[in-house]
Amino acid sequence: MELIGSLFGSVAGYILPFLFVLTIVVFFHELGHFLVARWCGVRVVAFSVGFGPELFGRDDKHGTRWKVSAIPLGGYVKFAGDENEASVPDTDALARMSETERADAFQTKSVGRRAAIVAAGPFANFLLSIVIFAVLFSTMGRPEISPRVDQVQENSAAAEAGLEQGDLIIAIDGKAVETFSDLQRIVSVSADVPLNVTVERGTQTLDLVVTPNRREIRDRFGNVQRVGQLGVSRSANQEDVILRSFGPLEAVVEGGKETWFVVSRTAGYIAGIVTGRESVDQLGGPIRVAQISGQVATLGFAALLNLTAILSVSIGLLNLLPIPMLDGGHLLFYAAEALRGKPLSERTQEYGFRIGIAIVLFLMVFATWNDVLHLSSL
Repeated sequence: MELIGSLFGSVAGYILPFLFVLTIVVFFHELGHFLVARWCGVRVVAFSVGFGPELFGRDDKHGTRWKVSAIPLGGYVKFAGDENEASVPDTDALARMSETERADAFQTKSVGRRAAIVAAGPFANFLLSIVIFAVLFSTMGRPEISPRVDQVQENSAAAEAGLEQGDLIIAIDGKAVETFSDLQRIVSVSADVPLNVTVERGTQTLDLVVTPNRREIRDRFGNVQRVGQLGVSRSANQEDVILRSFGPLEAVVEGGKETWFVVSRTAGYIAGIVTGRESVDQLGGPIRVAQISGQVATLGFAALLNLTAILSVSIGLLNLLPIPMLDGGHLLFYAAEALRGKPLSERTQEYGFRIGIAIVLFLMVFATWNDVLHLSSL
């Protein structure tokens, strides 16, 4: 009975939040592909949330099979003319099609329409994030704390640069800083990078150069992150704290800004890995996502929705990487086709897809291995 209770707790605590988050993100990604494909006159053979054997599904009046599959680690939309779920062209099937059937096939559409269909998936992810953030901002508001320095830690980056208690940070590298959260976001991704910090000190305006130190921090759940830190604490004065409310239009604008922040931070991390400034051990796979989903779910439904929005942005951006098998790889092929005036050869595309499969599998295995190491260190 104790074992059964433990298993039930794991399902309820980790697997259900993970499935909730991933299903929403995957569904809207594939829905983007589906809607634009239908708009472009492409017949959709299947719409699946998950991979592998079908668990249950139904056919709609247009002949599309809507289904949920056994492996909940993604999804796909399969079009007429596709060989498989990755939209690899099925040249033999296309050759056997009648003129009417070919007119509905994905591969016979113009390169512009095919590119629009492929790009619609990541675009839907970004749009979903904006909507979720906007709903959260419009219904719950957002607490904002003035970027005023309360305490400066000894021997910290802030102390070395000359920051003092009571300083109001108004800009970093010429970019306005309105809240302490703005300050944290800029500093956290700027470890070991000199920043020109503009502060108000009484009646004076000063420019100080501060280089955030790279530190390992552990959140309330024990997860470790490497971020930049100044070594200052925020003001505890009540007059420096407000709860900002947003109207519908303001909330959408703020949702767009929040989405762009996640995009820029994710892109910056990927660029940091390429340049060697960031460590690859922060990459996580499905196990880490499940773990974080369960942890965040304990904070409430709003926190889980916030995680869904962040993950949606990350999935959309990662799908735009120019790797064959991913949406970005397809867009790369279509860009080459537009420049050449004709598609790449079947042989070139086949080799591209093989390389893409190898890269994707390697990344999945590597991320999962990171997950296992992360769990063993807790």
